[in-house]
Amino acid sequence: MANIWRTKPLNQLLAEADESEKGLKKTLTAGSLVALGIGAIIGAGLFSITGMAAANHAGPGIMISFIIAALGCAFAGLCYAEFASMIPVAGSAYTYSYATMGEFIAWIIGWDLVLEYAVGAATVASSWSGYLGKFFYNFGVALPERLMTTPFDLTSAGEMGIVNLPAVFIVVVMSLVLIKGTSESAWVNGGIVVLKVAIVLIFILVGFKYIKPENLTPLIPENTGKFGEYGWSGVIRAAAIVFFAYIGFDAVSTAAQETKNPKRAMPIGILGSLLICTVLYIVFAYVMVGVVHYKSFTAGGGSDHLAPVAIAIEAMGDVVNGRVTPAYPWLNTSIIVAILLGYASVILVMLMGQSRVFYSMSKDGLLPKVFSEIHSKYRTPFKSNVFFLVLVSLFAALIPGRVVGEMTSIGTLFAFILVCAGVLVMRRTQPDAPRAFKVPLVPLIPVLGILVCFGMMAFLPFDTWIRLICWMMIGLDVYMYRGIKNSFLGKQNGTNADPKNYRITAVAGLLFTAVLAVLTYLHHQNAVSDDSGLVLFSTVMVVVHTAYYGYHYIKYRK
Repeated sequence: MANIWRTKPLNQLLAEADESEKGLKKTLTAGSLVALGIGAIIGAGLFSITGMAAANHAGPGIMISFIIAALGCAFAGLCYAEFASMIPVAGSAYTYSYATMGEFIAWIIGWDLVLEYAVGAATVASSWSGYLGKFFYNFGVALPERLMTTPFDLTSAGEMGIVNLPAVFIVVVMSLVLIKGTSESAWVNGGIVVLKVAIVLIFILVGFKYIKPENLTPLIPENTGKFGEYGWSGVIRAAAIVFFAYIGFDAVSTAAQETKNPKRAMPIGILGSLLICTVLYIVFAYVMVGVVHYKSFTAGGGSDHLAPVAIAIEAMGDVVNGRVTPAYPWLNTSIIVAILLGYASVILVMLMGQSRVFYSMSKDGLLPKVFSEIHSKYRTPFKSNVFFLVLVSLFAALIPGRVVGEMTSIGTLFAFILVCAGVLVMRRTQPDAPRAFKVPLVPLIPVLGILVCFGMMAFLPFDTWIRLICWMMIGLDVYMYRGIKNSFLGKQNGTNADPKNYRITAVAGLLFTAVLAVLTYLHHQNAVSDDSGLVLFSTVMVVVHTAYYGYHYIKYRK
């Protein structure tokens, strides 16, 4: 058997979790994990993506979209809880895949998680900048737009942006908090969670009296004749889009090695935060589309992302001479504060999750040792935090958030599918391993998780799939160049130089290349706007990697 299919022994994983003296510091409780999960979940999705998805895809059916997305999260969350209670080690889905499906799949998922955490943090930081500008504008201070806009975006005056400095600022601040320590990060996050949940509850309570039944009818608007625009196809596409709003609950599992009693606390943290946020999301969406007709919501860029919530608040009041007089004008500023705080906590948890995944991959030899070096005083992976401080800052400063937003959703859905599959594999290969929490109704729950998550992935646009495949191909390049020969598991077995490892990776790469070629062709045929840049890039990727993987397959065939 090629070494890249070998799994990491469970006893070895548990031994790593017990390295408390020289490893990560154990400070978190079940309550801390619930707050950590809520801190990651409530943010960008609730305050901005809800309006966009309702206006363009689902209408009032956005509530059903949230339920569909929550089902996928619930099935995956149960699987995460079993793994986290069974394997309390940093690394999340990467570690679980290593224990069940082998090193190659673990690398795939570890690389994929960069889309969820690092790229997701950059996306949220970009939006945070727009809300900061809106906050200052409400107090009569206009921040320079060109210093809040990426070079690929235009300001409201039609000028080309220079750099998104506020996005860099928030990434730097949250990274420094993480370097200081996990308990300090959890304390900061806990305070933010209390404030922004309070704002969400105020919005719901105030808005209920202004709901108009006619705005909720029909619940699912008739399809326009185009796939994904209203009707059931629109509801499901909206579910895939608002799935971004749930991203974060799985980041709780990355803190397993820093939790005092992970076997008990992990299931509570994951499922508790998911349940609380799901209820808040559905009620929040009900109030939003009930107060204002869904077509009034638009999806803008920068500070315009605030429009859905702001529009709803402006409609909460009495009608005088045909115009609504807002009864609670102060609520708009409060919502902006909640968004700023909410985004900050999302960035905090995403950066924490990313550094912990790379920490585990580095401990396994698949990435350079620098990512697993622990600070002597704070006992945090500070060099990893600094690396992502720079990387995520560059993304947030220079790359438009819209480009990577859907990549975050598809990357997370892919991770959830592998975690659900991992439970099925582990139940078969290690049925007697101790589990503090067990997924009920196996194999039904994991299979439903796989189907629901893949169903949402299938409804995402072709260009999102193209970016995912391109990213995974770059990951295979890194694994083939460095990961295989430096794997500690491979060195233990003396098979890290086995030609089969390179041949299997090359075959996987050729399969990715073929899929990319098909997706590029379909996207080119169905694109509603000119996207020649992406088509050209993916075409070059196909040509170069066909030669690259083909060469390695022939080289290691014998």
